[in-house]
Amino acid sequence: MQHEREILCRYRLERAKEDLQAARVNHSSGLFKAAINRSYYAIFHSIRAVNILDGFDASKHSSVIAHFNQYYVHTGEFERGIYKIIDGAYRIREKCDYSDFFLASKEESLVQLEHAEAFVKTVETYIVKKEEEKKKAETEGDISEE
Repeated sequence: MQHEREILCRYRLERAKEDLQAARVNHSSGLFKAAINRSYYAIFHSIRAVNILDGFDASKHSSVIAHFNQYYVHTGEFERGIYKIIDGAYRIREKCDYSDFFLASKEESLVQLEHAEAFVKTVETYIVKKEEEKKKAETEGDISEE
């Protein structure tokens, strides 16, 4: 089961990177609402990648974010300031997707893109660290068994 979670974690991280690439393309093309949407989803799929490591999965965005905040931000696994990035991305993505007359600016799009890039990088670093810790623990376990 743990191995399946690790595979799903990696898959979700790759999906986040694809969303990030789509955000870059949309931003460069002047499609700022679409860029903001994809920036948010890069963050969202990164969060889902982390959450699955402890077996948590949900489809509701608020549940996914709440779990991450409770078990990873409040515990110090991630800096507290990261929640502001998540919250800001969530709020502006909702405006882009659901407010008929919301006009997304180039500046707003760029801010969200930069936040998403930093977020995905932070999550990837965290996941790599966890993988290395697991390998080290397994190696130490093999040595102590000899």
